[in-house]
Amino acid sequence: MLAFDEELSGYDLKKWADWSIKFFYWSPSFSQVYTELKKLETHGFVTSRIQQDNGVRGRRLYKITESGTAAVRRWSNEAPIDPPILKHGVMLRIWLGHLNEPARLKEILREHIEYVKKMERRAAADAVGADREPAWAYSQIVLRWSERYYAAERELAEQLILDIDKADAVLAQVKDGDDAGFPKPTPGQWRQVAQDTEAANPDLD
Repeated sequence: MLAFDEELSGYDLKKWADWSIKFFYWSPSFSQVYTELKKLETHGFVTSRIQQDNGVRGRRLYKITESGTAAVRRWSNEAPIDPPILKHGVMLRIWLGHLNEPARLKEILREHIEYVKKMERRAAADAVGADREPAWAYSQIVLRWSERYYAAERELAEQLILDIDKADAVLAQVKDGDDAGFPKPTPGQWRQVAQDTEAANPDLD
């Protein structure tokens, strides 16, 4: 964010992150922001100064240096492409659906959908706001991507609600008489399936 060449406080950076990059990366805590700013200043990538305001305790403002801009540019151009890390708590709970009830799983998904719809609407609104500033042209198209991402996430969750009944029907066929309350897979079955899948698809890695 400092690479946009604006002098900002740690508070400003946190609020800007909440307004923009939280849709596609994450929004750091205030403590993380200030910790990283200190590190950047130690490395000479940013400078800081205290802005005094009528005798009231001033706030510290940070500005990127030429070497800081160069470092960001180098990272943006040369860093290896990292695969996105998906840590989806809702999907983990659905994956463990045999320990739950279909009705409860649907409730979880509906709650997730409400969150996703809120993010979709907010990304759309922030994209409209970003459109007013020409210097944010790339930021604006990422916000539009974020809007489409959350729309797709909503559609996937809606489909999953329908799929739950199919999964429960499969379990019901083998559930009767099982003393654990749910069917247990054959020990080691996951390992054999993984090996068979890899053998049948040698180009996958």
